[in-house]
Amino acid sequence: MTRKLTSQDAEALAVSALVYVANDPVLLPRFLALTGIEAPAIRQAAREPGFLAGVLRFILAHEPTLTAFAEHAGVAPAAVGEALKALPTGDDRYLAST
Repeated sequence: MTRKLTSQDAEALAVSALVYVANDPVLLPRFLALTGIEAPAIRQAAREPGFLAGVLRFILAHEPTLTAFAEHAGVAPAAVGEALKALPTGDDRYLAST
């Protein structure tokens, strides 16, 4: 049985995913277009709750990207989904009722 990811592990994997996307000349423009974020604003956006979960959702939405990132990061593809669940707004546990 594998151990459950901590929020710190999940955040580290999501940051790694962001760096992976930012360094890829094909993925970065797609990510920016889908999110509406301009490249200079990524650092500021990364401080917002839910941004890192969004990065993992982007990775998870395209199986070839997921497979390539998981291989790059040295994790099983399923670990990316588990990391998403451990991040704020990655799961209903973190949604505040209004």
